[in-house]
Amino acid sequence: MLSISRFCRTGNIIPPFKQLVCGSSKSFTSKNGLAGSYRTLLFNRQPLFNNLKITNALRSTGTVAIRLSSDVSNKGKKAVGYWLLTCSGMVFVAVVLGGVTRLTESGLSMVTWKLLGEKMPRTQEEWEEEFRKYQQYPEFKIKNRDITLSEFKFIWHMEYGHRQWGRAIGACFLLPAIYFWGKGRLTPGMKKRVLAFGALIGAQGLMGWYMVKSGLEDRFHGENDIPRVSQYRLATHLSLAFVLYTLFLWSALDHLIPAETVSIASKAAIKASRKFRMLAHTSKALIFLTAVSGAFVAGLDAGLVYNSFPKMGEKWVPEDILALKPQLSNFTENPTTVQFDHRVLGVTTLGVVTYLWYLSRKRILPPRAYKAATVLGCLAYLQVALGITTLLTYVPTSIAASHQTGSLALLSTAVWLTHELKKLPK
Repeated sequence: MLSISRFCRTGNIIPPFKQLVCGSSKSFTSKNGLAGSYRTLLFNRQPLFNNLKITNALRSTGTVAIRLSSDVSNKGKKAVGYWLLTCSGMVFVAVVLGGVTRLTESGLSMVTWKLLGEKMPRTQEEWEEEFRKYQQYPEFKIKNRDITLSEFKFIWHMEYGHRQWGRAIGACFLLPAIYFWGKGRLTPGMKKRVLAFGALIGAQGLMGWYMVKSGLEDRFHGENDIPRVSQYRLATHLSLAFVLYTLFLWSALDHLIPAETVSIASKAAIKASRKFRMLAHTSKALIFLTAVSGAFVAGLDAGLVYNSFPKMGEKWVPEDILALKPQLSNFTENPTTVQFDHRVLGVTTLGVVTYLWYLSRKRILPPRAYKAATVLGCLAYLQVALGITTLLTYVPTSIAASHQTGSLALLSTAVWLTHELKKLPK
C-alpha cells in the first residue's frame, strides 16, 4: 500500500525526507535556518520519526495512512467473523451429534463426567471395568440386560465423541477469543458478546451432564418405566444450543456480510417493510418454539405414539390428549399431547412462513432479503415433509436425524433473513 518512491517523486512535500530516501547526504537548511546533515541525523539518539515528523508527513499526503488503517481493521474484522462462523458451525455439528446420540440411545452409556474429559479405555480390562460401571445403573438393569461388550463399546464411543466435540467447541472459542481480545480486535460491544458466549458454552456443558444424571438416577420403579433423561432437561439443553448457535451466527453475519441499506421514498412502503420485518421475527420465534417442542417429543418418545398423518389414529384430536391430572402436565408429560402440540406448531409455522414468502414479493427489501425469504420457504416445506416421513416410518435414525438437522437449517435461514432486515429506514 505505501510506496516510498511516491515521496521521492513528490517535489515539495518534504524536501529533507525526499533527499534522505533517495540517498542524498547533502546538507540542508530547515525553516528555522539551522543547518545539519542527514548522517548526523541518522546517528542521533533521538528517534528518526520524531525528527522527520513522519506522522505529519503521512497526514499531509492524503489518505495513505487512513487506507492502511482501514485495511488492517477490515482484515481483523474478517478474521473475527470467520472465527465466529467456525464456532457456529461447530455448534451446528454438536446439535446433529446430540440427536444421533439420543436416537441410538447412547447418552447414558458414560456414567461419569470430568471437566477436561474422560479417559478412553485401551485394554480389555479397562473396557470390562467401564462395562461393570454401566451395569450398576437403571438402563442396563431394566432395558439392556442382554447387551454385549461389543454393543456397549459402540454406544460408549457415540457418547464419548459427542462430549469431546463439545470440549473442542470450548477450545475453539476460548483460545482465539483470548488472542483477539489481546490484539484489540474486539469492539466494546463484541467483548460483551464474547463474555456471553463463554457463559453459554459453560452452561451448555453443565446442563448436558445435569441432563445425563437424570437418566442415571434410581427413579424408574413403575411397570412401564423406561430409563431416559428428563424431557425438561433435554429441552433446556437443546434450547441453550440453539441460542448459542443463533448468537454466533448473527455475530458472524455482522462481521462478514453486514446488512444492506435500502432507500424507500414512500412512508407507506417503509411502514409495510417494517411490518414485514416483525413477521420475519415472528417466524423465527415460531421455528425456535417448534424445535423446543420437538425436544419434548424426543424426550418422551412421543413420535412412536400415533404414526399416522394428518389424523392421529382415526381422530383429529385423540381422546387421551388430556388424560393426566393436573391437566397442565399433559403439555410436557403426556406423549399424545406433546406430539399433538408439535404437529400444530409445525403446521402453523409452515403457514406463517408461506405467507411471509408471499409478502416478500410485494415489499421493498434489501436485495439479499428476497433470496433469504425464498430459501426459508423452501426449507419450511422440506422440514415438514421430513417430519411427516419420520412419523410414518416409526422414527428411523437417519430420517429423524435429518429432521432435527433441518430444524437448525430452517432457523439459520430465519436468522439470515432477519439480519438482512435490520437496517430498514425508520
